[in-house]
Amino acid sequence: MSPEGNGAVRDAGVRADAGVLESRLTGLGREEFAREVWGRLPSLTRGAGDFSDIFSSAAVDELVSRRGLRTPFLRVAKDGATLPEPSFTAPGGVGATIADQLDDTALWRAFADGATLVLQALHRTWEPVGTFTSRLATELGHPVQANAYVTPPQNQGFDAHYDVHDVFVLQITGTKRWLIHEPVVTAPVREQPWTGHRAAVAEAASGAPVLDTVLEPGDVLYLPRGWLHSAVAQGAVSVHLTLGVHPWTRHALAAQLAETALAALREDPAMRTSLPLGVDGPEGELDEVRARLVAALTTADPAPLFARTRRGQGRPAPLGPLAQLAALDALTENTHVRLREALEPRLSGQRLWTRAGWLDLTPADLPAVHRLLDGEAHATRDLGPALVRRLLRAGVLVPAAP
Repeated sequence: MSPEGNGAVRDAGVRADAGVLESRLTGLGREEFAREVWGRLPSLTRGAGDFSDIFSSAAVDELVSRRGLRTPFLRVAKDGATLPEPSFTAPGGVGATIADQLDDTALWRAFADGATLVLQALHRTWEPVGTFTSRLATELGHPVQANAYVTPPQNQGFDAHYDVHDVFVLQITGTKRWLIHEPVVTAPVREQPWTGHRAAVAEAASGAPVLDTVLEPGDVLYLPRGWLHSAVAQGAVSVHLTLGVHPWTRHALAAQLAETALAALREDPAMRTSLPLGVDGPEGELDEVRARLVAALTTADPAPLFARTRRGQGRPAPLGPLAQLAALDALTENTHVRLREALEPRLSGQRLWTRAGWLDLTPADLPAVHRLLDGEAHATRDLGPALVRRLLRAGVLVPAAP
């Protein structure tokens, strides 16, 4: 076995019109990535690109010292354990007395003593990361979040463990040695965290790794959920960005199918009747209940619940209230508008569901709304000024270039 192990290793080289998966992360198009890599094996892409437009060491310093971040937007870890929040938080002084704000002096001291800083949910606090994760989520069809790990030289923040989501590791600065071992739980779901399998994880991590490699700036490592990993910074401060992909699974779809069926059974008077008096167990009722449940599952449509859950797993693109008011004031029939990005819109009858809320429409509105669902820019005169004004006020539409 080579030092790189048996995971796929490739050099980046992509088409000019490629999506972010191909152009920034793997060198593979979505279909090829899905066929050869997704959920199967680790994949290492050497020299995927310069990520300084997404994140940097300067971004770390700004977030920690100037943005007034609060917990849980940051964790601090050392020797496999997380430090208590009061050890690195403090009030911000007059006019900002909330006690759980990051204390940059305390963080500096912890970092100088070998602790790893974990900047969490960067898709909410650093705009370039938010834009990138939104594009990746749209391309993959699964929710994406982002953390950054900032580790002093020759230090390790966490022991070997596995995640219950897939990850793309983007090395920003410095170098880090990664040891990857095969799963002890294949494709774990959220209810199967590594902490429930500590002994098996420790035993597996003591053996020979399937991948032993040092990530350098510009490298990208993909790990399917469940694969064990640990990482140690080398001779300089290491900053890497982890993009966590939280995949929809068949188990999740089954849960939504069952929830939909149970909601339908609540409307069945026979299912709401009490069990007979003196019943010691359910055996005498199981056959009928099972038959009605199977029938409800057969006819259940979980699509509305799936869409609602999907909407709840993210936020729409940022919306500036002053810019939106200016767009309303300047609206003419020649103004072009489009749907706000990452809305997850769904038209159900005459109701438009989005991450910005729902709107009831008139039959006359529906043709224009169907046109808007293509995501392209449309002139106000083609949609109707009254509808456009209403959707701008609702935060569903934003101005667009013609």
